[in-house]
Amino acid sequence: MTETATSRPAAPPPKELLALDPKEESEFRKKVQAVKKRPKKVSSLSPGVVYVAHLPKSLGEKELKIYFQQFGKILRLRLARSKKTGSSKGYAFLEFECDEVAKIVAETMNNYLMRERLIKCQLMPPEKVHQCLFSGSQRKFKEPTFPATQRYNMVHTAEGTAKMTSKLLRKEAKLRKRLAASGVDYEFPGFAAQVPKKIKTDNADVSTCSDITPLCTPSVLERRKSQIRPGEDDEEEDDEVTVRLPAGLGLGDDEEAEGDSSEEEVDCVVVSEEPSEGDKAE
Repeated sequence: MTETATSRPAAPPPKELLALDPKEESEFRKKVQAVKKRPKKVSSLSPGVVYVAHLPKSLGEKELKIYFQQFGKILRLRLARSKKTGSSKGYAFLEFECDEVAKIVAETMNNYLMRERLIKCQLMPPEKVHQCLFSGSQRKFKEPTFPATQRYNMVHTAEGTAKMTSKLLRKEAKLRKRLAASGVDYEFPGFAAQVPKKIKTDNADVSTCSDITPLCTPSVLERRKSQIRPGEDDEEEDDEVTVRLPAGLGLGDDEEAEGDSSEEEVDCVVVSEEPSEGDKAE
């Protein structure tokens, strides 16, 4: 016994809508077509932004996104960082897909203890959300290779210190000019008072070396000779004084016996300095 396959009857086509008044049939069909072409309304969710402060410095973008994603989908996240050091400033902005979720996050996470810190959460109203608030949030953060803390805490060489000092003095000079141009009469010590002044020595005979060395160089001798007047040469030659001492003064007994018959004269030459003004007056 064989079974014959029975085919199901096809579904009837949908009935067309007809107007009650046959005279208005054409106008009614136009309205029906306009309603069919109308796009379907999709219930769109309005996003909400949450401001989070007092965050631990060790939390980054990745950790914040993983932690706050348990409440709902995060569209954008921006963690404030220092441009000089690259470290976190301790506050961030999170944009959730739904404003209701953002409201729940602000109420739940406010005064929440996280790594020995009470974080603060606040729902930002839409009129206070700036259009450039999340600018650059999609780019991956790159730590600076030579941050400012490392640059200023390094051991500077003498050349680097001089360069930094000149830069500070130039900035201070520009500031003084701007104050003077604005009519502000204000004097302050500034960096110029901290820089040691260079002492100019007019005496060329003063040696700058730490070792004490005689100044009998040929250039010094020539300079001294040129400073002597022509009439002073004869006076310098007559500055020798001859002193005659008895022969027995300061001698031994044997020499005294030999010196009885004849007295020996001992000449001592004493070089005297130039006579003072008082001696010249006498």
